Amino acid sequence: MITIHTEPFEGQKPGTSGLRKKVKIFQQARYLENFVQAVFDSIGDFQGKTLVVGGDGRFFNDQAIQIILNMASANGFGHVLVGQHGILSTPAASCVIRKYEAFGGLILSASHNPAGPDEDFGIKYNMGNGGPAPEKITDTIYERTKSITSYQTTAQTHAINLAEIGTTNIGNMKVQVIDSVVDYAELMQSLFDFDAIRTLLAGDFRMCFDAMHAVTGPYAKVILQDMLGASEDSVMNATPLEDFGGGHPDPNLTYAKDLVAMMYGNNAPDFGAASDGDGDRNMILGNHFFVTPSDSLALLAANAETVPAYQGGIAGIARSMPTSGAADRVAQSLGLDCYETPTGWKFFGNLMDADKVTLCGEESFGTGSSHVREKDGLWAVLFWLNILAVRKQSVESIVSEHWQKFGRNYYSRHDYEGVNSDAAHQVLQNVRDQFETLIGSSLADRQVQQCDDFSYTDPIDQSVSQNQGVRVLFEDGSRIIFRLSGTGTQGATIRLYLESYESDSKKQGMDAQDALADLITAANDISQLTELTGMNNPTVIT
Repeated sequence: MITIHTEPFEGQKPGTSGLRKKVKIFQQARYLENFVQAVFDSIGDFQGKTLVVGGDGRFFNDQAIQIILNMASANGFGHVLVGQHGILSTPAASCVIRKYEAFGGLILSASHNPAGPDEDFGIKYNMGNGGPAPEKITDTIYERTKSITSYQTTAQTHAINLAEIGTTNIGNMKVQVIDSVVDYAELMQSLFDFDAIRTLLAGDFRMCFDAMHAVTGPYAKVILQDMLGASEDSVMNATPLEDFGGGHPDPNLTYAKDLVAMMYGNNAPDFGAASDGDGDRNMILGNHFFVTPSDSLALLAANAETVPAYQGGIAGIARSMPTSGAADRVAQSLGLDCYETPTGWKFFGNLMDADKVTLCGEESFGTGSSHVREKDGLWAVLFWLNILAVRKQSVESIVSEHWQKFGRNYYSRHDYEGVNSDAAHQVLQNVRDQFETLIGSSLADRQVQQCDDFSYTDPIDQSVSQNQGVRVLFEDGSRIIFRLSGTGTQGATIRLYLESYESDSKKQGMDAQDALADLITAANDISQLTELTGMNNPTVIT
C-alpha cells in the first residue's frame, strides 16, 4: 500500500448521486483518485468485502477502472467483480451487486451525455441493495472531498487484462473479470415469457432496437437475437464505441433520429426502441407512433398481468413528480398506492426495499421495477414485447385503448440546454414571486389551484427533500412545472413540463404540442423564459 498526499477539491454537488465532469477534468492528476478515496472513506467497513466495478465503455473507462482496482486493493476490499472489457450497463451492475451480495459498486458513466476526449465522464457509488447511494451518503462523500489530504493505492504497475474472463490478484485482493451480459440475461429470462416473445419474433412481426453505439449493444444482441431469435437487422448501432460514434446517446425523438426516421418512414417496423449511454433509459415507438415515457409507465402497470413475474399482482407504483399523472389513474383502478417522489432513482429505492412499490418511472425515459434498483432500458423493451406477444395488437391500438379507458394525459417536456446559470435561476424565481397572485386566478383559461416548490418527505426514513421543482397546479389537473436539471456539465438546463388531462375520447387525437399550446404560452408569460435565456425554442421537445 502506498499513501499519496493530495489536496482537496469540491467536485460533487451536494445531494447528487455521483460526480460528472468533462474527461479532461477527470484526467487531472489525483482528481479521480480523490473522489474514489472520498467514497471509500464514507461508506463504512468493507474490509474483505466485494466491490462491483464497470461502466458504459465511454472514453477513459478503462484507465479509470485500473486506478480504482489498485485503490480498492490498497483500501482493503477482498474481491472485485469487474465486467469484461470494463463494460457493465447500469441495470446490469445493479443486478450483479444484488446477485452476488456485494458490499456495493462503482459505476462509471455520464449516462446519456456525449462521450469522447472532449466530452463527459462520470462515476457514482451504488449501495449493497444495488441502488444509488442516498443523500446522507452522497453528502458525506461531498464533505470528504473538501477535506481529503491523501489516498491509498498500490505499487502495481501492470494493468489487469479486462478483455479476458478469469481471476487474478492485486495484493491480497482477488480481481474477477466476469461476463458482462450473462447474469443480467438470466434475470430477464426469469421475468418475462421468452417463449411468447420468441413466437412473436418468429412471425411477420418486425422490430428495431437502437443501441446508439453505447453499452446495450452486447446485451441486445445476446438477448434479442441469440436468445429470442430476432433478425440480424433487429439491432442497430450495436458496437459500443468510446465516443458513442460521435452521437448523443439520449433515446428521444431528437437524438435517436435514425430510428425515428425508420419508424416514421415507408415500410416501418412494427416496434422500435432505443436505450441510452449506460442502458438505463428507453424510448418506445410503434409504426408511425411515439409512446411518451409517462404513458409507457401507465401501460406497463395496466398490463402487468401479461408478464410472468408480475402475474401475482404488483405492490404499488411510484413516479417522479414531473412525470404525468397517467400512472396514478391506473393505480387507482387497481386499488394500489401511487407515490410521487422527487426526480432521482434513489428515491424509489426505499419504497422498493420496503415492498411498497413494484413498478416505477420517470418522464425522462426511465422505467423499472423491483428486479433491480436502477431504471432499466432493455427490461422496458422486453416488457413491451411481452405485452405485444400476449395482446397481439399494434403499439398504437394498445395505447389508444388505454386512453379510451383511463383518459389521455397530454404531456410534453421542453428542455432548454446550456442556459446561463443566473438566468436559469431567475426563470424559476419569477414564478415563485407570483405564487400569491396566481392562486385562484385564471391562466390559460384554467383556474390555478395551487403553487409551490415541491417538497417530499420519504415515508420510509422520514428524510425531507426540498425545492424539487416549481409547480403551478390547476383545478382540472393540468400542470406547469419548472425544474433545473443537474445532468449536464456545461451551463444549466431548464426543464419545462406541461400537462393537460382529456377524458373525452373524441378529443384524444390531437398533437400534444397543439393540445398544450395555451399552457406553453402561459408558462413563458409567467417566467419570462424567452427574454431571460434568449432562446425562442427549446433545445429538445419530448
